[in-house]
Amino acid sequence: MHQQKPTQSLGASRATINQFVGKNTGYYVGAFTKIQSVSQFAWTWNTKAALFGPFWGAARGLWGYFWIFMLLELFALVQLGKGLWGNLDAEKLARVDKLTERYQQLEQKAQVTISAGGDATGLLNIAANLKKVTEELVLEGAELASGASNYILAGIVILFAVKIIQGFYANTCYETQYLKWRSDPTAIPSGLNFVWSLYGALLWLTIVPMTLYRFTVTNPIEWLVTFPIEKQVFTPLSKAIDHGFDWLSNNFSGLFESVVIVIRSLLKSLETIFVGTPWPVVMIVILVIAWRIAGPRVSIFTAGALGYLAILGLWETSMVTVALLGAAAVLCIVIGIPLGIWFGKNERAYSSALPVLDFMQTMPAFVYLIPIIAFFGTGKPPGIIATIIFGMPPVIRLTALGMRGVPEETKEAAVAFGATRWILLKDVELPLAMPSIMTGINQTILMCLSMVVIASLIGAGGLGKSVLEALQYAAKGQGLLAGVAILCCAMVIDRIVQGHYKRTVSRQHR
Repeated sequence: MHQQKPTQSLGASRATINQFVGKNTGYYVGAFTKIQSVSQFAWTWNTKAALFGPFWGAARGLWGYFWIFMLLELFALVQLGKGLWGNLDAEKLARVDKLTERYQQLEQKAQVTISAGGDATGLLNIAANLKKVTEELVLEGAELASGASNYILAGIVILFAVKIIQGFYANTCYETQYLKWRSDPTAIPSGLNFVWSLYGALLWLTIVPMTLYRFTVTNPIEWLVTFPIEKQVFTPLSKAIDHGFDWLSNNFSGLFESVVIVIRSLLKSLETIFVGTPWPVVMIVILVIAWRIAGPRVSIFTAGALGYLAILGLWETSMVTVALLGAAAVLCIVIGIPLGIWFGKNERAYSSALPVLDFMQTMPAFVYLIPIIAFFGTGKPPGIIATIIFGMPPVIRLTALGMRGVPEETKEAAVAFGATRWILLKDVELPLAMPSIMTGINQTILMCLSMVVIASLIGAGGLGKSVLEALQYAAKGQGLLAGVAILCCAMVIDRIVQGHYKRTVSRQHR
């Protein structure tokens, strides 16, 4: 709904509007005054905008208006083009020709078989069926050809409606740009510009004719439909990447093996704790930790989640998953939080890291597995590495965001009272940034759990393996129960971590 404009805009002088519009000052003074005098949409009509649509928008610097209505008009013109010169039944006729040729060949073959004294019943039945299908296609093609008038009518109606909307919406759009121009005349375009009109015309001539040709001609030029370059660049580049991976794998195998050994050692320690220790001991310890760190509510929830895992016979598999998640989450947090602190305090470092973080978050998870398998092989350590790559960006980003959100006045006051850089970080910046950091830890834990199933593709095991087997054999119950188990593991860890922070904050406020 159109909002009431500021008081100063209602008293806009004729001189400022003349300076903004360039031409037709009297008309736009009246239109702008009417728009600004009502709180709802003002029904003002702009004939030039209705007739010339996108070209009027380009000439006035309304590029959003230009693109929206050019695309809407293009859609209407495509309908008209299909109805006027598009061969709507071309595809059906092509199939009719092929089927006609086929059943005629079968009939001729049947006649030869009959002349030789053989049985041609099967050939004649097939030919009769094809002939019936051909006749149906002919009828469908005739219906499509007769429907050309419907396309023409639809195109005319849509084009007329678009023109009406253009005429009524133009002044409102232009008045909004006028108010923006008054607040910042150097950044907002104004006046009637011939160069903008030329740009708009060139864009229209580039986009509209080719699009019309593509959607209304039966057999358009091949290079317009498919890009002319196929695998000329892709194939040699992919081979070069293959050679690069092979070279790195051969020359830095010691480094990759060292990383695997470190991760395997951490994972074995966690598996010894969660899997090797008797389950009653593990369960009691987890419940006590939940009670002491996060409180009785979280402890009750933890008991319910652990009971679910134990009753369904998923205890050992779940503990393997928790070990995998623990190893990945610990490495993500240990590496991610210091990096986030550094990026939050160093603008240049953060700007350099942004493309890498974007790459880590947007690259499909399955793609991570390709170089990881090439460098680290298969098994649990490579699965943890894939999880780290996928789960680390949130904690880095949100830690940096929290550090940047600390007020400069607070830091200046701490420094004025003699705080060193370490005290400033430990006692001022980190406590104030902690809500954002905890949100980052939460997101990292959840994203690490989401990688469990994908990591099972390379032998990570755990509950992800159960979900993978359920996908392979369409075992709906198994997949759902294993998925809920993964959710329970993630929620228990997250509730304990978040509960500890909340209790710490509540104690500080007492």
